[in-house]
Amino acid sequence: MLQTETLDVAKIRKDFPILKRKVHGKRLVYLDNAATSQKPKQVIDALVDYYSRYNSNVHRSVHTLGEEATEAYESSRDKVARFVGVGPRELVFVRGTTEASNLVRYSWGEKFVKPRDKLVTTLMEHHSNVVPWQLLAKRTGARLVFVGLLRDGTLDFAQLEKALSESPRLVAIAHCSNVLGTINDVRKICSMAKKAGATTFVDGAQAVPHMPSDVDAIGCDFYAFSGHKMLGPTGIGVLVGKRSLLADMEPFQGGGEMIREVFPDHSTWNDVPHKFEAGTVNIADSIGLGAAVDYLSSIGMARVRDHEVKLLKYATEVLQGVKGFKEYGPMDTDARGGVISFNLADIHPHDLATILDEDGVAIRSGHHCAQPLMNWLGVAATSRASFYLYNSYDDIDALKSSLERAREIFKV
Repeated sequence: MLQTETLDVAKIRKDFPILKRKVHGKRLVYLDNAATSQKPKQVIDALVDYYSRYNSNVHRSVHTLGEEATEAYESSRDKVARFVGVGPRELVFVRGTTEASNLVRYSWGEKFVKPRDKLVTTLMEHHSNVVPWQLLAKRTGARLVFVGLLRDGTLDFAQLEKALSESPRLVAIAHCSNVLGTINDVRKICSMAKKAGATTFVDGAQAVPHMPSDVDAIGCDFYAFSGHKMLGPTGIGVLVGKRSLLADMEPFQGGGEMIREVFPDHSTWNDVPHKFEAGTVNIADSIGLGAAVDYLSSIGMARVRDHEVKLLKYATEVLQGVKGFKEYGPMDTDARGGVISFNLADIHPHDLATILDEDGVAIRSGHHCAQPLMNWLGVAATSRASFYLYNSYDDIDALKSSLERAREIFKV
């Protein structure tokens, strides 16, 4: 092998029960981590412990179970906030990155965006960083503008500078592309946007799980990510927002907990972040996310990132030897997330994924919720392999072998 692995993958794999199963009689090779990650037993145990030992609602009861649930829930908020370098009062629990962008669209956008304002995003975005701004533009009369890409899949800064010269109200950008793996210099982009007077929203769904992410240092106004992509449960995510902005925004939903006082003709709101956490919150999965943060912190995000870069370099070298293999995205693996989007000759990605599944190899196929990017690439769909801390070179070797078998089946 060309590199030495950074992490003890064999030891890590023992923490993930699902990796012990077989698919079609073959060892599971899970390479769909950009869609969702697997869960270690530490996270699963945290969920079971909550439901088995202190299941109760939070913030409302003075009995023992209620106090313990509240302590665990708010402790998780503290852990996650430290993990991304912000204060706990700046962190709102939501269902995921999609809900976070829609919260900003509704609570911030419909209050502060005016007709003829410009909203800026890019062609590499996930639909959750496109569709909410389309809805906002339609609702307010604003205009949504897309910044293009260079041929290598990196952002066209000349186009970005032009867009910023027109004083946009919002700049919304991915920290890391879920298709190309392009890592954007969001610190630089947010600084440029701030000078132009724009509010900034960063989609961190593909960054926080895979690399050190200091939101305060990035300097954005809003930052969002999802728990299920970082070893946590589904249905839990995070919106980080500047305290002053969150305080000025209207609530996303009305109901219990988000209020201070309710009168027949009006209500007043709870403090941030509780103003945005109406009703019975997702207690168990918030606690599970805290357990996922504990797990990742025990390993170290710099080590996770280093491991994925080595996997990416190895995969790039090995897979280029497969006849008909075409890869999309930047070739500088040090400036790219741990994903490889590709096509193999003229095999449809869905057909390819089906063949690979027969070998126990799980990849993604389709447009990856990034149709504007697919149109820019000139393809209807791609296949995507994405890596995480429990993947190793043997997974990449299995991927290559399965791709070679697919070539033989389709005679390409």
